[in-house]
Amino acid sequence: MPQHKSCEKRMRTSARSRSRNRAYRAMLKKAIREVREAASQKDAQTALVNANKLLDRIAGKGIIHKNRAADKKARLNAFVSQMQG
Repeated sequence: MPQHKSCEKRMRTSARSRSRNRAYRAMLKKAIREVREAASQKDAQTALVNANKLLDRIAGKGIIHKNRAADKKARLNAFVSQMQG
């Protein structure tokens, strides 16, 4: 247990941030899965727009690195563009 008041507050703050970040990561995984499991290219395109927005938002908050977000966006774009009809 923490010995200082500031450490106690930091524990509470860290716990809130951790739970929020985990929720964002779960949302991101779901968005990427929707793109990859889309039935048609049109469905994948709409899911890709949502995934790209979420990636930008999460990278802006610092939950994932901006280069990782850019890499995921590029891979998803390549995946959707090579899909057949």
